[in-house]
Amino acid sequence: MRPQFFLLAAALAALPAAAAEPGAARRQAQIDQIVKQISPARIEATIRKLVGFRTRHTMSDTVSETEGIGAARRWIKAELERCGAGTPLRVEFDSHVAPVSARISRPTEIVNVVATLPGTQAASVARMYVVSGHYDSRNTDVMDATGDAPGANDDASGTAAVMEMACVMAKYKFDATLVFMTVAAEEQGLLGAAHWAEQAKQKNLNIAGMFTNDIIGSSRDEHGNQDDTQVRLFAEGLPLQKENSEAVRTLIQTGGENDSLSRQLARAVKEAGERYVPKFKVNIIQRRDRYLRGGDHMPFLERGYAALRFTEPAEDFNHQHQNIRTENGVLIGDLPQYNDYHYIAQVARVNAAALSTLALAPAAPQKVQVRTARLQNDTELVWQANSEPDLAGYRIVWRDTTAADWQHALFVGKVTEFTMPQSKDNVYFGVQAVDVDGNVSPASYPTPLR
Repeated sequence: MRPQFFLLAAALAALPAAAAEPGAARRQAQIDQIVKQISPARIEATIRKLVGFRTRHTMSDTVSETEGIGAARRWIKAELERCGAGTPLRVEFDSHVAPVSARISRPTEIVNVVATLPGTQAASVARMYVVSGHYDSRNTDVMDATGDAPGANDDASGTAAVMEMACVMAKYKFDATLVFMTVAAEEQGLLGAAHWAEQAKQKNLNIAGMFTNDIIGSSRDEHGNQDDTQVRLFAEGLPLQKENSEAVRTLIQTGGENDSLSRQLARAVKEAGERYVPKFKVNIIQRRDRYLRGGDHMPFLERGYAALRFTEPAEDFNHQHQNIRTENGVLIGDLPQYNDYHYIAQVARVNAAALSTLALAPAAPQKVQVRTARLQNDTELVWQANSEPDLAGYRIVWRDTTAADWQHALFVGKVTEFTMPQSKDNVYFGVQAVDVDGNVSPASYPTPLR
């Protein structure tokens, strides 16, 4: 029997005590500290400040210091600069002029506020993880730029979560680069996010993962039922394309529809989030977004990046995209009293834990392949070596074809090939990179090596 068989048998026997497995994911004190420092009180204060600008409609006032989107973006930038003082956090406006379109009645400057925390490891600094919330708001009429549009949940909640993460995490060091964005013109057609994503594509930036937080403010549905124990994480499978790319054709050919870059990222986010935020479920929804709806992760998906969306368990549509009014004794509108600030903090903690883990871990292995030169029941996996100096080795993960999440893992050390005594026909495989501290990358799906 080959040595790999003994290794596999030993690993499977030890699965109930997975923490003892070499190469297993381990809790990091730094991430525990970050999660602990996320403050519901600060998140609430930020949301109430944003609501205080009365409207943050994309085409609202840009001159006033107290009302409109201009005042809001200047305050966001100043606040990020204040909390990032003395840290490497770099805060900038990202601006472009949007022409007249279906939801833009006149040429309008669209301004994102972008806070970048550079990575500290030379081998990882070019790898980036992006998190966003949109700070613009709207009421019932998407073209109404003057009426009250508090947008406390949609999406001051996501904006406040991103700002809180930036302020807390700026005081820590990460191998890879983190980008915290509050973007504009989501309600007018995802314009701010699309501009930044397109610039990233043109610059060939290495965005290894992106997630947006949009409508994460309430733990109650329209009937008043509360669920503060989970968050939805939307993850696209096969991308929407007029013609399938070679990569997509390979996924379809090998049955890997559930192993897209975004689904692999979602599994990593779920694992990290649930590890550091106990009794809080990251519920992966295997869809690009809610049914026929969209968000700021979509421009990233359309440019080939792995991207996800966080959203509360059940939306109450009386509290989004609504003029403030009272009907049948019920106050309608996206108002701050309908938010659950402890819930928003929980979602922010999941985000922060996932971002921290991803930015401390090695990159996902590249050029992972299955040798197919001969027919056999074993599976020969090969991959390209990572370049990180703190790499400990690689972990092979696998699951049944009917399972959504990884079920088994085997640390195989610092090698670039390994033979699994299991058929590629019957399970799905992935390969992860692990560093010396136990930070684990997302899995890479193996493609055929002919």
